[in-house]
Amino acid sequence: MNKQENIITVTNLTKKFSKFTAVNRITFNVDRGEIFAFVGPNGAGKTTTIKMLITLLAPSSGDAIIDGHSIIKNPGDVRRVIGYIPQMISADGSLTAQENLMLMAKLYDIPAKERRKRIEEVLTFLDFKAVSKTLVRNFSGGMVRKLEVGQAILHHPPILFLDEPTSGLDPIARRSVWKHLFELRKQFGTTIFFTTHYMEEAEEVSDRVAIMHLGNIAAIGTVDELRKKTGRDNASLEDAFIHFTGIAMQEKGNLRDIRQMREVERKLG
Repeated sequence: MNKQENIITVTNLTKKFSKFTAVNRITFNVDRGEIFAFVGPNGAGKTTTIKMLITLLAPSSGDAIIDGHSIIKNPGDVRRVIGYIPQMISADGSLTAQENLMLMAKLYDIPAKERRKRIEEVLTFLDFKAVSKTLVRNFSGGMVRKLEVGQAILHHPPILFLDEPTSGLDPIARRSVWKHLFELRKQFGTTIFFTTHYMEEAEEVSDRVAIMHLGNIAAIGTVDELRKKTGRDNASLEDAFIHFTGIAMQEKGNLRDIRQMREVERKLG
């Protein structure tokens, strides 16, 4: 494993869809073992960025080095050192928790003699031993998300990418998911890169935050650094977001704005 301090190095990463620029020459680093948040509203470029970093989307220009591997030159090597949890549910509701994990173990090409041991380890880590043979369609949203974390770490990746990991979850389920993510970092030093539009979540769990706006990184730093730059006492991360972008996360806009945002979301997949 590459022991460089920066486990992710992104340089001038750009993605264009015809004349539309979804991500515009962004450059940043993520330290090994860091919890790094990409925050911004829908359509800011968060999902497009994460899809490029995990090699699901080819960049229009620029590059990123993931644990020593270029997403351009060595995409296969990149995929071997990452775990990924998408926005949409990836677990199969018609299978049990154990069956979902076995399916992923085979997809990750984990040697047959190691699969059951890895699955047992994950079930124990998730506190899922009692529900290992329960159909996932009977799980709560929080339980499904935790199972997806388990699926993504079966092959012991040093980096975990999560796209809106707690979207739609209630506060109790959200805390439960993050409890396991914190434990992952504590036990294995896992680097966690996640996108979110929940400012409170990013404020609470992140070592550093990148604020995305219209495909650009408007600001990057620790929560305290970003809050201080507002010049306001007791500023929140949402205050910092407004300071750097000029918009409020809760603004809904008119019907035309909503249609435009949905069109951007469609383009970004």
